[in-house]
Amino acid sequence: MPSLIEYTDASPEVLEVYDDIMASRHTDWINNFWKALANDPATLRRTWQSIKQIMAPGALDPLTKELIYLAVSATNQCQYCMASHSASARKKGMTDQMLGELMAVVGMANETNALAAGYQVEVDQQFKFPH
Repeated sequence: MPSLIEYTDASPEVLEVYDDIMASRHTDWINNFWKALANDPATLRRTWQSIKQIMAPGALDPLTKELIYLAVSATNQCQYCMASHSASARKKGMTDQMLGELMAVVGMANETNALAAGYQVEVDQQFKFPH
């Protein structure tokens, strides 16, 4: 496991990213995910820039994006991401009922995905994108 680079021990390059994270998220702390990535400042910067862009409001609202992130994290069984994005989704309005429905959809999608893949079901013509 890589060491966690604390704010007080960070290089100027890492501090610049940390400061942007805290300003963008209106917080006074850096979570362990970013502290771990700080061992490779280029990966830290690239990942932060990507997540900042992708998770910004757009055609999908911020709660929907968090719910999608949480669904993928549950499927990938990433405990850290599930905890982080559950907390973020709750701040954006996710209720216990929404979480329950989301996990039901995730479970159902994983089951039917496995069945369709296992049975090697051919995609219906009506479902294919026009060329």
